[in-house]
Amino acid sequence: MATQGQVITCKAAVAWEPNKPLVIEDVQVAPPQAGEVRVKILFTALCHTDAYTWSGKDPEGLFPCILGHEAAGIVESVGEGVTEVQPGDHVIPCYQAECRECKFCKSGKTNLCGKVRSATGVGIMMSDRKSRFSVNGKPIYHFMGTSTFSQYTVVHDVSVAKIDPKAPLEKVCLLGCGVPTGLGAVWNTAKVEPGSIVAVFGLGTVGLAVAEGAKAAGASRIIGIDIDSKKYDVAKNFGVSEFVNPKDHDKPIQQVLVDLTDGGVDYSFECIGNVSVMRAALECCHKGWGTSVIVGVAASGQEISTRPFQLVTGRVWKGTAFGGFKSRSQVPWLVEKYLKKEIKVDEYITHNLTLGEINKAFDLMHEGGCLRCVLATEA
Repeated sequence: MATQGQVITCKAAVAWEPNKPLVIEDVQVAPPQAGEVRVKILFTALCHTDAYTWSGKDPEGLFPCILGHEAAGIVESVGEGVTEVQPGDHVIPCYQAECRECKFCKSGKTNLCGKVRSATGVGIMMSDRKSRFSVNGKPIYHFMGTSTFSQYTVVHDVSVAKIDPKAPLEKVCLLGCGVPTGLGAVWNTAKVEPGSIVAVFGLGTVGLAVAEGAKAAGASRIIGIDIDSKKYDVAKNFGVSEFVNPKDHDKPIQQVLVDLTDGGVDYSFECIGNVSVMRAALECCHKGWGTSVIVGVAASGQEISTRPFQLVTGRVWKGTAFGGFKSRSQVPWLVEKYLKKEIKVDEYITHNLTLGEINKAFDLMHEGGCLRCVLATEA
C-alpha cells in the first residue's frame, strides 16, 4: 500500500482523562517496527473492560490512551521479520498474545503468554518501549496491546490472528473478546459434561456466551441469575432454561440455588466482576465436585472470601482469561465455527453505530438493553 513506511493520520477516539467523554482526534500512527503489524480497523465493539479502564478504577489504566480491544480489520503493513501475516490479510487483534515460544506458551497448561505483557501492560510497544500513537507530537498510550478505537492501530505480531477473508468483519469482531471468553470458560476451563446443571451469574454478552457454550456441551439445566428480569426473554434464545432474580428471594441466592438443584449445581460461572457474587457462585456448587469459574473482572483491590470448608468438602474455584483459548491458533477456528453456523455471533449485536458516536455507544452499554454495540470506523 502507498502508506507503507509512512506516518498515517487518521481518526481515533482518545481518552484524555478518566471519566471524561472520549474525543475524536486526528491521530498520527507511526509505521510498524520489527515484529509489529499496522492494521486498518474497520469495525470495533465495546466491552465493559473498556469502560472499567476509562472509569479510572483500573490500576493499569494510563491516560491519555486509545481504548478498544474487540475488533477486526485488514493488515496495512508489517514491520521487519513479520512472516505470519502480510498486507491485505483479514485479522482480529488479540489482547491475549500467543508467541508459542515463552514458558507459558510451551507449558501446554495455559493460554496466557508472557512475551509482550511487560510492554502491553504499560501502554507501549516492546521494541523501543514507546507508543506508535501521537496527537500533535504528544504520545498517546496503547491499551491492552490493541487500541482498536482508531481507524489504524499498531499491534505486536504475536497479538494478531489471521482469519478467513470470507467472514464478515462487522460480525466476527466480537470473537476478539466477549464471546470466546464465555464459550471457552465452559469448554476449556470448566470442561462441562453432558447432563450437567449449570448456573450463570450475569446475563450480559459473556454470560449469554456461557449459556450457549453450556447448551452445546449438553448441560441438562442452565439457570440464569440476574437482577434484571427483562433479560430472561433474550437469555432463553441462548440456552438459559430457568431464570432466578435474587431480588425475588429473601434467602441468599446460593441457598435458593442449592434448594432448586437438590444440593447445588455442577458448574457455576460468575460473569459480572462482583466479589460477593463470586462467593455466592462458589457456595451454590454441589458438595464433592462442584466447580465455580470466575470470568468477571473485579475492581482493583477487591478480594474474594469463603470458608475454607467449602473447598475442603470438594468444591473447586477457578478463573479464566479469554476463555482459555490460545488466540492466534484458535480465534481462526472460532471464525470457521461461526461460518458453519455452529456458534452464534450476530445475535449478540444489538446496536450498530459509528466511531464518531462512541460516547453514545458507552451510554447504551450501561442501559442494560444493549449486549454488543459495533462501531464502523469509516463513517
